[in-house]
Amino acid sequence: MPPGSGRSAPPGRGLPRPPEPERLPVPCALTSMLYFQMVIMAGTVMLAYYFEYTDTFTVNVQGFFCYEGSYRKPYPGPEDRSAVPPALLYALAAGVPVLVIIIGETAVFCLQLATRDFENQEKTILTGDCCYINPLVRRTIRFLGIYAFGVFATDIFVNAGQVVTGNLAPHFLALCKPNYTALGCQQFTQFISGAHACTGNPDLIMRARKTFPSKEAALSVYAATYLTVVCVVNNFRGRQPEHENSHMDNLAQMPMISIPRVESPLEKNHITAFAEVT
Repeated sequence: MPPGSGRSAPPGRGLPRPPEPERLPVPCALTSMLYFQMVIMAGTVMLAYYFEYTDTFTVNVQGFFCYEGSYRKPYPGPEDRSAVPPALLYALAAGVPVLVIIIGETAVFCLQLATRDFENQEKTILTGDCCYINPLVRRTIRFLGIYAFGVFATDIFVNAGQVVTGNLAPHFLALCKPNYTALGCQQFTQFISGAHACTGNPDLIMRARKTFPSKEAALSVYAATYLTVVCVVNNFRGRQPEHENSHMDNLAQMPMISIPRVESPLEKNHITAFAEVT
């Protein structure tokens, strides 16, 4: 501004503006990978549905001995009446990690905006001429998608183990209610193998044949492990000191070290011989 002019600079004009988050276009490879992941996720959900709600995969029928003491425990009652019903455990395993991920990612994003830490903030991805994916939305969807895939994959592996092993519950005989007279159980060493040996409720008998591995324990361990990995490794990872960053920058700017060429004696002899011939 020339001296002597009566105008004063408006407030805030001379202050530097904070850098805007960089917007990067989405390459075709990422779009194809997204579709591929959606197909895998859909297939995982369908396989988990067939394991849970259909009889496509038959359970291995494991036999037992007559009057076997390992399976004569009293029936504890329906699972819904237990101290921690499975519905409550499934709700906690599905809801607590989702809330922790959403709250944690929102807090980290707001902290980066408040401290103007744009270097460690992820870039905004351009998905079209007017549509952008916010880093907060992208990271939240990424972590929730991975967690959901892990939940269904855990359910599939647990159901597959239960179907293959067919391990009997300790109270199996209380639900099976075998007719020992019709089966001819006169000795304790007589082995009974066959689904026709039970006369009880078929649904309860099927549940008593699918006890190992435990689905509740597997989902609980997976949820706790995933939350630990996300919180410790991702959201609360330490930042490098400034001197380390400057040292890495200096190393990156250094020219590559060239290795000197070593001539072979055979090559020298070859050149000498060639000179003598010519």
